[in-house]
Amino acid sequence: MSRYDALLVVSFGGPEKHEDVIPFLENVLRGRNVPRERMLEVAEHYYHFDGRSPINDQNRALVAALKERLAIPVYWGNRNWHPLLTDTVRQMRADGIRRALAFATSAFGSYSGCRQYQENIDQARATVGDGAPVIDKIPPFCGHPKFLEAMADRVRMALAELPEAHLAFTAHSIPTSMAQSSPYVRQLEQACAAVAAAVGRMQWTLAYQSRSGPPSQPWLEPDIADHLRARAAGSAARGVVIAPIGFLSDHMEVIYDLDTEARALCQELGVPMRRAGTVETHPRMIEMIAGLVAQYEVQDLPVCRPGCCAPARRPGA
Repeated sequence: MSRYDALLVVSFGGPEKHEDVIPFLENVLRGRNVPRERMLEVAEHYYHFDGRSPINDQNRALVAALKERLAIPVYWGNRNWHPLLTDTVRQMRADGIRRALAFATSAFGSYSGCRQYQENIDQARATVGDGAPVIDKIPPFCGHPKFLEAMADRVRMALAELPEAHLAFTAHSIPTSMAQSSPYVRQLEQACAAVAAAVGRMQWTLAYQSRSGPPSQPWLEPDIADHLRARAAGSAARGVVIAPIGFLSDHMEVIYDLDTEARALCQELGVPMRRAGTVETHPRMIEMIAGLVAQYEVQDLPVCRPGCCAPARRPGA
């Protein structure tokens, strides 16, 4: 007998029209020390695409693909925009769901990429109150062979267009204090090494992108733009393939920070560039998620606990 009667896909969320952008960003940044000027700067990234992030459409495609594979219902809730997680949990209660398995669209372990999703789930259940389903979150899956196979396939396709190019992986930068209290960098390095080996590359770089904190706060480096400038300054630049391994879909940080800004910089520097696709609904990803659900339905496997992926350490703590 199955231990779960639903799958809940939990994601970040994104605006779908111009007037959604500021309320969405205010949700994202609530309680964080990010200057309003920076928020308005990020808003312009969304306005560049008429205020519509592609992330919700990509999650709709993921949910549709999973519904075709799974025998249990599939729900979807976001932590920052509609459909909001609390509304989805309330609907699950109305539908009689008693225990669900949660899959967060974040592969690597950090406070913002793992534990915060667990906290959001707990908050949504508390808000819904009596009768809210028990929800167990699957831990980060960055080492799963099928995730690595899917990413390697995307990288292989990009390298076919620039066979001699340098391979640069990217992930979202986070404060170094957050990185020190989580397995984020170690997991990224291991995943990059595995994907590079799968495509026959011994040399590769891990760079970061999309930092949003104040300049006084140290974040993970090198930034992808700085890395591209350093590569261009060297001899015999043969181009670069940028592989956003830290992102599961082509959402705003990918289509603006890489496809728009990094591409423009490469053109300015005279460096040929190709951008590897994200894993999105790659068949191996759907197989991975379906396989995980099947395993959790019949086995008592580890789930995220309150102590995982601690928040950033405060100075002097």
